[in-house]
Amino acid sequence: MDAAGRRKLIEDLCGFEARGPGTDAERRAANRLADELRGLGRRARIEPIHVHPEYSLVVALHLLLALAGSLVALTSPPVGFAMVLFAATSLYLDQNTRFYLLRRLFFRRASQNVVSPGSKPDAPLRVVLTAHYDAAKSGFLYGPRSHATAKRIPENLRIFLGPLRVLFWAGIVPLLAVCAIRLAGVDASWLGVVQLIPTVITLVGIALSIDIALSEIVPGACDNASGVAAVLSVAEELEEAAPKNLDVWVVLTGGEECNAEGMAAHLRARRRKIDRDRTVFINVDSVSFGTPHHISAEGAIVSYPMDPRLIELGSELEVPGGPPPAIRVPLHTDALPPRVQRMAAISIIGAQDGLGFRYHHAHEDTPDRVDDEALSRAVDTTLALVRAVDHELDLPTETTTTEPALQT
Repeated sequence: MDAAGRRKLIEDLCGFEARGPGTDAERRAANRLADELRGLGRRARIEPIHVHPEYSLVVALHLLLALAGSLVALTSPPVGFAMVLFAATSLYLDQNTRFYLLRRLFFRRASQNVVSPGSKPDAPLRVVLTAHYDAAKSGFLYGPRSHATAKRIPENLRIFLGPLRVLFWAGIVPLLAVCAIRLAGVDASWLGVVQLIPTVITLVGIALSIDIALSEIVPGACDNASGVAAVLSVAEELEEAAPKNLDVWVVLTGGEECNAEGMAAHLRARRRKIDRDRTVFINVDSVSFGTPHHISAEGAIVSYPMDPRLIELGSELEVPGGPPPAIRVPLHTDALPPRVQRMAAISIIGAQDGLGFRYHHAHEDTPDRVDDEALSRAVDTTLALVRAVDHELDLPTETTTTEPALQT
């Protein structure tokens, strides 16, 4: 797939207006992508899943419960402490895609993953190329002021200032600490002053979350029609010159914009079949901007490091412009669910000056803003990483052939 073909695909995906998680537009986009994969000579099937599309209301409910618990603690410290602790635990597990508690109270919608199995099931290693095709809602949080503010923050501090990270560690956790102090029998007036700041942060978080829920779905050209186009380009190249040691799968996920539920569902459906030691996930996200970077750590509340060997291979790639720099991000991609389950995974994203796409989750994320050269570089980088993984298995080692080639 050349640059014109990638742009055509991006325009087609953006033509499915409002293709948010669990929407009819998302389902029609999935059918379009399955046909595209079949046109490349690959098998493709659509696997139904269920997702909770209103992720921002899920966050708002957690914050509201924590706020209510901090107020209840004024009269009943044990009950208030329990409420805030439950909110903190539920949000932590939820954002790490480990287990859903409060999220289960919200309605589910049918979604789907587009899955294209490889043609070499007996190969030493399975490489899963992934990209999500659904689009996100906008909101004040994703406006131009947020991007301008992020540019003024030193790069090494940005990892601590992700929206959910601030709400959790500067909002919910201090409220939990105040409740714990009250539970210990302390009822000093200064506690009310200490409680004021996390209370304000929590209230702001609730307002921003509701604002996202009320916003419209963006076109999603860069995030993430560009990633889908890149993955399909790489898949086509690998069909023409197949790697020797790899069984190459393609998984295009729905429901990523509601906390990577599509990828989490894909893994749950294969929990007893997938070989953790012989499966590698390479995710591509928002790559029609800047230069390719590989994510070394990601997570909305805590950071999960990506696979060390994949990071090392990525840092040694011989591609035009040099190997992709490493970047840490205070959010999630579809690489997070496999990393939480201790599988090898990494994400490739587009960034400039340590920041992602300026119009991330904004209505300006339209096909006319796609940088064809940036997208081509991302294709070359992803393809080079797959080739590097394949070459890795050709290198002589001191281990036996029954041991995994890549460690997680």
